[in-house]
Amino acid sequence: MTSFQDFGLADPISRALKEENYVTPTPIQAQTIPIAITGRDVIGIAQTGTGKTASFALPILHRLLENRIKPQPKTCRVLVLSPTRELSGQILESFNAYGRHIKLTSALAIGGVPMGRQVRSVMQGIDVMVATPGRLLDMVQGNALKLGQVEFLVLDEADRMLDMGFINDIRKIVAKLPTKRQTLFFSATMPKDIADLAEQMLHNPARVAVTPVASTVERITQKVLQVDHSAKPAILAQILKTEQVNRALVFTRTKHGADKVVKGLVKSGIPAEAIHGNKSQNHRERVLAAFRTGDIRTLVATDIAARGIDVDGISHVINFDLTNVPETYVHRIGRTARAGADGTAISLVAGGEELGYLRDIEKLIRVTLPKEDRRTPGHQQRPAAAAPAQHRPARSGSHNGHNGHNGHNGHSPRANDGAPGSQGPRRRRRPGGGMPQSDRHEAGRHEQSRPSQNAKGEGIQGVAFLHRESRPAQNRPNRNQRPQRS
Repeated sequence: MTSFQDFGLADPISRALKEENYVTPTPIQAQTIPIAITGRDVIGIAQTGTGKTASFALPILHRLLENRIKPQPKTCRVLVLSPTRELSGQILESFNAYGRHIKLTSALAIGGVPMGRQVRSVMQGIDVMVATPGRLLDMVQGNALKLGQVEFLVLDEADRMLDMGFINDIRKIVAKLPTKRQTLFFSATMPKDIADLAEQMLHNPARVAVTPVASTVERITQKVLQVDHSAKPAILAQILKTEQVNRALVFTRTKHGADKVVKGLVKSGIPAEAIHGNKSQNHRERVLAAFRTGDIRTLVATDIAARGIDVDGISHVINFDLTNVPETYVHRIGRTARAGADGTAISLVAGGEELGYLRDIEKLIRVTLPKEDRRTPGHQQRPAAAAPAQHRPARSGSHNGHNGHNGHNGHSPRANDGAPGSQGPRRRRRPGGGMPQSDRHEAGRHEQSRPSQNAKGEGIQGVAFLHRESRPAQNRPNRNQRPQRS
């Protein structure tokens, strides 16, 4: 398949693609679109940035045109579930762009903003609903939305949604859907729990797999700077001042850490902004818009908040805090070197446990990264073995601690796109493990990751707890139980 014109898409869609300058499909698009147009269920294994949105949006729009009917009030024909607000917004923008010539009706349901407008947007019925799971359930249980007329279901980044604690919400949503529907299921990895969920949801699916998670983009220049921990802020500022940076995306492990990095950069004369779950939705949208236009050239983010950031022209990805989940490293650096451009990924590694994380990353990507020593002369780096056992990511299935970031600090263990309101005293869980209705909004879900799989299916322990203080591991909730929100 050499051109989008070869797919036989409806003329209004083909015109929109020409206007978007879409010519050659990506591998996931070339393999998925012909299958999805036939109405068959699809399981797609592909990373962020491989073109997944068009691979499901285009065939769905084509099929909507083939059977053009008016949706009933409070219903939608297409339901797309995604893990974060930013990704949900980008998916909706893509649907609207591809469907600009077919009078598409669409709406967004995400946490962190008032629900009134979202409720009003579906009162007359819509073609496409893009939502995060918690807010969608709130609308359904508030009788603002009915799911009995859904013809197409899409789960995008299914593994991340399970990481974030959405498994029970997803099961409740699927239980309310018609049995007869087309389901398109996308995930960057396929561990057993994801495979089990897909088996329950899909009927005789076609399997499409491209760009395994262990791969890294060839155009990315990767390097490691071995530094003293206390010198990280100064070295980061030096990199941003001396290198030819178009746009830089800086990753920290915690929300507090992101704010601290921004304050240090501003103090050094480098304009920067942070994006994470404690920022309001308006702030996040405003900062992302400025980052896209280049008004802000340095964006500091946590992993969950960065989901859905699809910005061309990111020249540098800098790991201020090295992730303890090797697959997350691949996702992080994939934000650069897009659309045929070159990119640079720099990791600041302060020894100790971070050296252990680095070894796990190199094992996954099968590359020994070049290292430059910028430590203070005579500084004795603490060896990885000296780190307490609970601070190193285990390769068993259990969740071990992480350098004081896996704890409570008044925050919920419920993962989400992490909006405001996640701080404060813990609320008491109801008997039986239930939660108050108000606690289910995405606004309070927390940012964390669970153990994922490497390319051989081996468990790689890594719990990237973002903005968490230390608490005992035994207090952590089961992934299949609705966590509590503060």
